[in-house]
Amino acid sequence: MVAIPQDLPGSPEYASRLRYAWRVCSVTSLGLVLIGISGSTLNVALPEVVRHFRADAFASGWILLSFLLVNTATLVFFGRVADLLGRREVYLAGFALFTAASLLAGLSPNVWFLIAMRAVQAVGAAMILANGTVIITDAFPPDRLSQGMGVYIGTLSVAQLAGPTLGGLVADTAGWQWIFWVNVPAGLIALVWGAFTLRKVARGPRKPVDALGNLIVFAALSAALVALSEAGSRGLGSPAVIAGAAVTAVLVPVLIVVERRAAHPVLDVRLFGERMLAFANLASFCNALARAALILLVALYFQAARGVDAVTAALGVLPVPIGMALASPIAGALGRRISPYALSVGGSLLSASGLGVLMLNTAPATPYWVIGVGLFLCGCGSGTFLTGNTTQVMKALPAGSLGVVNGFRLMVMNVGIVLSVALTLSVLTSAVSPALRAQVYAGTLSRMSPVAVEQLMNGFQKTYGMLFAVALAGALLAALARSRRPRRPESGAGSR
Repeated sequence: MVAIPQDLPGSPEYASRLRYAWRVCSVTSLGLVLIGISGSTLNVALPEVVRHFRADAFASGWILLSFLLVNTATLVFFGRVADLLGRREVYLAGFALFTAASLLAGLSPNVWFLIAMRAVQAVGAAMILANGTVIITDAFPPDRLSQGMGVYIGTLSVAQLAGPTLGGLVADTAGWQWIFWVNVPAGLIALVWGAFTLRKVARGPRKPVDALGNLIVFAALSAALVALSEAGSRGLGSPAVIAGAAVTAVLVPVLIVVERRAAHPVLDVRLFGERMLAFANLASFCNALARAALILLVALYFQAARGVDAVTAALGVLPVPIGMALASPIAGALGRRISPYALSVGGSLLSASGLGVLMLNTAPATPYWVIGVGLFLCGCGSGTFLTGNTTQVMKALPAGSLGVVNGFRLMVMNVGIVLSVALTLSVLTSAVSPALRAQVYAGTLSRMSPVAVEQLMNGFQKTYGMLFAVALAGALLAALARSRRPRRPESGAGSR
């Protein structure tokens, strides 16, 4: 007698699994909202924080980069730790740590304490991000995964939609401390709801964590970011730039050698030997590189070049998250009829077209509707690409490697995010004299001479041109990421 699978559409078991999956989606979406709002509020309110601490250009950049660096370097680590200690436990611990660090960040006595608290926030965020996608992938039936992923990615759009406006309002009314303190009640709600909703799962086999690999990744990224941030401030001939580039060049081949010999490497490149996974992850890297600094860049444009306040700048960047908020769930719904591959390619091309519009229209007097169209296209492209690319990769992975490989996927994307912020700030500020670079971060350059503003416009054009070229490369890589093997079969209920 042939056994009939119980998890078929229409069966009670399938309906029960789907109900639980949507509750899980609400938990993971809260995590993405928490992290997304935290980042997008600071992108707009950064000038207010810089002015409060009277930070120089180097410290101003590291208020953002410290979070991105630590988050990127620990994503794979916490993917492995969750396999050992339990995904639910690590995920909830991430909420607790992020919330506590947010509280302390608002109490910062100086800019370097704030930077340190941003690094602690990043550890909590890594614990959340490394596990959220895996938890969703395991909870949803394969035929509904694109819908769940669309909603999950769409919540990031909602966070980025609310974040800039919230950041602008908070910076202008309540004070910079509340940029961080607004995370505290949201973090507590997410922690309680997650503890109530998520089911405990069996721990995975005890395998050693690749501590040396994690350390080398952190050191290489730190050296690269120091070189990039100093290149914009002091030029390519600066000793810090040369030293940072040299350390990075030495550590990258060392990392490859160490990871090939490690029993359980943090960067297991063998898992990405298949053509689709390799190109899909490279496309994700390029999309992140072209996308991540856009809201920050446009917020600086409105404040430093047009001289508007934080609230007006926040309203000006809204077409990006609006585009993402509309495109992500639509792409998720279309995912049942259109392949994730097609969504990924189409989203990449939309992003490139939006950056092309911005590249060709960089001037203080550019009509806002032109800028808005470019930003909206970028948002739609990012929402479509992220939904398609994430679904494409997660469906192709063997169930037993979801935790580590998802951490690797996120780390590849986050390296793009880190480099996006560092490169964008470096290229942008290199267009003005060293004495004026702090004025760009503080949003006060428009009060200087018209010549300084014109120099900054050249910096914006170069920066948009760089991001446009990267977006085109991402579209090409997404087109090359066509799968040649069948989809991943449905995992069992106990997989993590």
